[in-house]
Amino acid sequence: MTHIPGIVITGASGRMGQMLIKTVTDSDQARLVGVVERTGHDWVGQDVGEAMGGQALGVKVTDDPLEAFAQAQAVIDFTAPEATLDFAALAAQARCVHVIGTTGMTDEQIAALEPASRHAVIVRAGNMSLGVNLLVQLTKKVAAALDEDFDIEIIEGHHHHKVDAPSGTALMLGEAAAEGRGVKLSDVADRGRDGITGARKRGDIGFHAIRGGDIVGEHDVLFAAPGERIVLRHLASDRAIFARGALKAALWGQGKAPGQYDMVDVLGL
Repeated sequence: MTHIPGIVITGASGRMGQMLIKTVTDSDQARLVGVVERTGHDWVGQDVGEAMGGQALGVKVTDDPLEAFAQAQAVIDFTAPEATLDFAALAAQARCVHVIGTTGMTDEQIAALEPASRHAVIVRAGNMSLGVNLLVQLTKKVAAALDEDFDIEIIEGHHHHKVDAPSGTALMLGEAAAEGRGVKLSDVADRGRDGITGARKRGDIGFHAIRGGDIVGEHDVLFAAPGERIVLRHLASDRAIFARGALKAALWGQGKAPGQYDMVDVLGL
């Protein structure tokens, strides 16, 4: 069994953390060798299976990430930007594949991953699902085929606990649309409208965020011109799709050269 990659999950108590733990433990291609939570969390020191309300898994929750990473071949991280930067340095030190599903990272924080990527594999994506990454590629192609007579609007919906907006996936879609049009997203993004805003600026890419209930993830890319509209849509009903994609990325990264990759690389799109 030792040849099967060992995986560490950070942010163990969160929704995605628990889903990732279940996905790894159910897999015959990976082993759960560590779980990490912040210092002072109630789960620290407990068996993670029992902390989740189930049977013991033989893995205790720790607040020492480097100790956990030293036993692993990959770390899967859906936490917060500041924590992710700390984990990136430690994962590089341990030479672990670092799969990052954390959203809400600034351009400066993303750039700060560069030193770690010189020593270890980093796979970072705003969304780990196959369907969303196909949607990203379709968005780029449609945007490239249509001129600015077609306004582009990106509408996303998530549960009421989500703390960042637009979502990482919405920004991926915006980047794809901008790339298709040969422009920088930062130059054309319109992230909100309120009050007397004036007419829509030609060529802008608009973003709109819905937060409510237990919505897992819904993303529409609208191309609207006089007389016609094209809508590309992805609906997620189970966050297990993101956990499965993240595990796929962790396995894919084994043996790869250090550097930064994304799900397009993992999926060969």
